[in-house]
Amino acid sequence: MKALTTGMQGASAVWHRQTPALRGIVLMCLSTVAFSIMHGLVRYVSEVLPRFQIAFFRNIFGLAFLLPLLMRSRFSILRTKRIGLHALRGVINIIAMLMFFTALSISPIAKVTALSFTAPIFMAILAVLVLGERFRIYRWLAILCGFIGMLIILRPGLVALDTGALLVTASAGLWAIALLIIKILSRTEASLTIVAYMGIFLGIFSIFPALWVWQPFGIQTLFWLAMIGLFGSIAQMSLSQSLKETDPTALMPFDFLKLVWTALIGAWFFSEIPDIYTLIGAAVIFASGFFIALRERQAPPRATP
Repeated sequence: MKALTTGMQGASAVWHRQTPALRGIVLMCLSTVAFSIMHGLVRYVSEVLPRFQIAFFRNIFGLAFLLPLLMRSRFSILRTKRIGLHALRGVINIIAMLMFFTALSISPIAKVTALSFTAPIFMAILAVLVLGERFRIYRWLAILCGFIGMLIILRPGLVALDTGALLVTASAGLWAIALLIIKILSRTEASLTIVAYMGIFLGIFSIFPALWVWQPFGIQTLFWLAMIGLFGSIAQMSLSQSLKETDPTALMPFDFLKLVWTALIGAWFFSEIPDIYTLIGAAVIFASGFFIALRERQAPPRATP
């Protein structure tokens, strides 16, 4: 037990010695893994349950997994002076979630993920216009390279846009706005506060659509719904903390890693084999992420007050 405690303390010391940018990048990468697993589970469960009902349980179980942390803080973590901004984020998030879950149920998982990568483009522009963040040229180039990788995979003009594609694009625009709100909230709110209020408001806002299409289900389906909530919470916590560590424009290229993970999930579990264009596009995406990681690691740590 003592050895475990010592090891954890050592790992924590190493973690805090890293630059805020590098910590943010690692957390963003963790969030892409958790999001991808959640998306695969949503695709699987959507074969037996309506997506609105899945969205409701994703939010309820996600909040349930956070309860131990909330209870440990005696719910003091819920104290906030920005309840309106939390609610606004909840409204935007639930609309984007319902659109995205619908797209996952009717379109290939890798295609849905690829189209969702229009969000970093929207987010990068909003971060400069609304937050007044400095827009370094290498970040812009990295985001563009990642977007080019996405286009290589999609081959626009060769495949007509379907309903799923339109829903994903719309949800990506809303997700970019939600990311901007998270960034604003992260200036004064703890990551747990942000995620907890997301679960509360999304649970409230998703219950009425869920009741409209409610269907009975068994214990096995309940387990997968719980896993959707668990991985969703891990993803949101990692994402919120990553945005607290560094600028969103430095992190967004790594969001493209979701395409790699979802392509693997699609191939393994849904027999959706990625073609050569997917492999080439993924290589371009990895190159853009590796480039920005090298540049951000060279950046000095931000001064702390």
